[in-house]
Amino acid sequence: MHNEIKIFSGNSNLPLAQQICSNMGITLGKANVRTFSDGEIMVEICENVRGRDIHVVQSTCTPTNNHLMELLIMIDALKRASAATITAVIPYYGYARQDRKAAPRTPITSKLVADLITTAGADRVVTVDLHAGQIQGFFNIPVDNLFAAPVIIEYVTSRFKDKDIVMVSPDAGGTERARAFAKQLGCTLAMIDKRRTAPNVAEVMHLIGDVNNKTAIILDDMIDTAGTLTQAAGALKKHGAKEIYACATHGVLSGPAIDRINDSEIQEVLITDTIPLKENGKNLSKIKILTVSNLLAEAIRRIHDDESVSSLFDYKEKL
Repeated sequence: MHNEIKIFSGNSNLPLAQQICSNMGITLGKANVRTFSDGEIMVEICENVRGRDIHVVQSTCTPTNNHLMELLIMIDALKRASAATITAVIPYYGYARQDRKAAPRTPITSKLVADLITTAGADRVVTVDLHAGQIQGFFNIPVDNLFAAPVIIEYVTSRFKDKDIVMVSPDAGGTERARAFAKQLGCTLAMIDKRRTAPNVAEVMHLIGDVNNKTAIILDDMIDTAGTLTQAAGALKKHGAKEIYACATHGVLSGPAIDRINDSEIQEVLITDTIPLKENGKNLSKIKILTVSNLLAEAIRRIHDDESVSSLFDYKEKL
């Protein structure tokens, strides 16, 4: 006999949480999340959660610190309200890029955030496409790192079925991801050798692979300022790519990203709704959004029913 499942949401992913509930045939839990005049966050759970299996949907996207605190405070409120289990569903895990000491006297914030979530009272974490897989090991509770690949591959397969495509990794670190997509799609692979000169600044060096007269699809896990992406597009154009597209799981799109995409050679940027699209991006026709609500709803259902989550991605065993 399973406990009743309830889903709550902070302010960062309310539309996604509502869509997950709709897919599962349940109503979104009632919670009052507000901010005092001095900036303190206050959370009030407005219904009984005693003995329930609770899932809190909250991406720690911009404003990152506010959304992180919302998540922690909501978990604490649910724990004190005697929830049976609390799962933090974090479609986009902020602070993930600081996953090691890249220089002397720097923090490992992805580990710090893992400790905060665990200490707040979460029993499990569900996330989508962690920036680095080893972050799962920063937690002492179960972590389900879901992959948006099935959602993206399904769209790409139907969208480009009659085109000669090449998957492009914008840097060496993403080559394995691009190779897996290329194998699944039955297409070729290319890589851009990139040298970063400063944080959020990238300099394209040269291209490895053939893109001449092909439809190039740049693949990354996230698009932040879009500097890497648009420089990659420029390099692909110089090497004869006929059409240039881009896809990523997380559309962070900070700073000049929207303007850079709009002014670039890229014809379409495909992202998912792990992060809500900012207002200045909603009118940009180049951006196409796919939902991961079905994926998250099925993962939540399987966790609740004690079924396998990894079997959602059986295709990966064939790669």
